[in-house]
Amino acid sequence: MNEQHELYENARSHVQQKKRLYFHFVIFLIGSVFLIILNKLLNVGENFIENWFVWAIVLWLFFLILHFVNVFVTNKFMGKDWERKQTDKLVLKQELKIAKLEKDIAYEAKLKAESEQYASELKKKKNSQDNLTTE
Repeated sequence: MNEQHELYENARSHVQQKKRLYFHFVIFLIGSVFLIILNKLLNVGENFIENWFVWAIVLWLFFLILHFVNVFVTNKFMGKDWERKQTDKLVLKQELKIAKLEKDIAYEAKLKAESEQYASELKKKKNSQDNLTTE
């Protein structure tokens, strides 16, 4: 049930992104016509740069194309599924590092215990040899 709800939310989010893109496109068309009217009929900015509205429309078109790429390309490849896979991959990598560290710590603890045992055995031998030589 939870997975089905998540799929629904992802689909709903993608529909909202498409809706915003289409709205952006409509505003782009209306705005472009408005810029052309400002320049050609009302002569706004004529003395500044000739055909300035073309540069404004091209810049706006560039942002519209970026919006399109974000909705239809980037989100398709780097959407929720991609995020989940990357997160799972990183969690697995961290768990492997932790397991390796725990294994290394256990090995070092074993070596330390063995060396302490060996040192105590040497001490006992030395004490017993010292006792033999003093007698």
